[in-house]
Order: sequence, then C-alpha cells, then structure tokens
Amino acid sequence: MLRRLVSRVYWALSRWTLTGETAPTRPSVLIGAPHTSNWDFVLMLGIAWRLGIDVRWLGKKSLFAGWRGPTMRGLGGIPVDRADPSRVVGEVVARIRAGEVFGLVVTPDGTRGAHEYWKSGFYRIARETGLPVTLGFVDRSTMTTGLGPTIELTGDVAADMDRIRAFYADKAGVRPDQRVEPRLREEHTAG
Repeated sequence: MLRRLVSRVYWALSRWTLTGETAPTRPSVLIGAPHTSNWDFVLMLGIAWRLGIDVRWLGKKSLFAGWRGPTMRGLGGIPVDRADPSRVVGEVVARIRAGEVFGLVVTPDGTRGAHEYWKSGFYRIARETGLPVTLGFVDRSTMTTGLGPTIELTGDVAADMDRIRAFYADKAGVRPDQRVEPRLREEHTAG
C-alpha cells in the first residue's frame, strides 16, 4: 500500500510519463533497457510499485556491501558475483522452480564502457524456467517509460533477438550515447 502511494506521488511529480502495456498476468523475466543510467533503477521501482509487480532484480555484488545490503535486498535485490555470473542463473532458476513468484528484472546491457553485446542471463533464465520475457523500456526522446509486450522465447536466439531489437529500435535510454544494441554473443554461435 505504501509503495503504491509513493509511486503515485513519484509519477505525479516526475517529468517522465508511465505508458505502455499493463503488468504481465504471470511471473516473467522483465528486461530493463536501454540501461544507460543508474536512474533507471528509480524508474524501475516506480513502474513496479505503480503496477503492483513484486520484483526481484539482479545487481552487482558491491551494491550489497555494508549498510546498503539490507536496503537493496528489501527492494528485491539479488547480488551477482561478476566473477561467477552463471551461478546466479542457477540460483534464480532454483528459486522459481521452488515456487517463489516474482517478476525478475534484468538489465542485460551495462551502464559503463562500450559493450558490443547484451549479457545473456535473461535469455538463459527465461528458457530454463519457461518464463516469458516482458520488455520494459526507458526512452528519453519521448520522456516515457513503462512496459512493452510480453513475449515467449522460442529458443531460436537470432529470431528472438530480432523481435527484441525491433521493439527497442526507437528507445534511447536516459543517456542515449551509452545505448547498446540488443544483441547476444550467442546469436553468432547458434547458427
């Protein structure tokens, strides 16, 4: 109740407009893209709280150090050790298979440095659990953010990513110069 109230106040005062699809009707992997700024986190919480989505999100382990740990976990955070990122995929899959119900927010592209590819954890988690993927977005060119369509992945990595690329083609992110084209390294090895 408090989260919804906070989100209503946030959206009433924000220069951003919440738009797009309604919340998914079942658990899904929620992509947050283009992820170009740490402000995306605030927008993600605003979207989730306004739409009543119980979310978990993956964040680098250092965000959970010291006093921030309990706060980040309370906001739904799951720490990721970048030295062993595949372990978190297994942990999340195990939580979902154990019956925990949540929307998993994944930001497959990073905020720092030039990247050529998105990280593929969101794809592996969705395929291993059978969860659909909901395309969340931030678009500075229109000052809109929200949820796009929820899609089922087919296992054809290139075709699935073509659908995702088409959706994000006109989305700029908070810092458009930091945008990474939606592309997985696996697209080149899958064919």
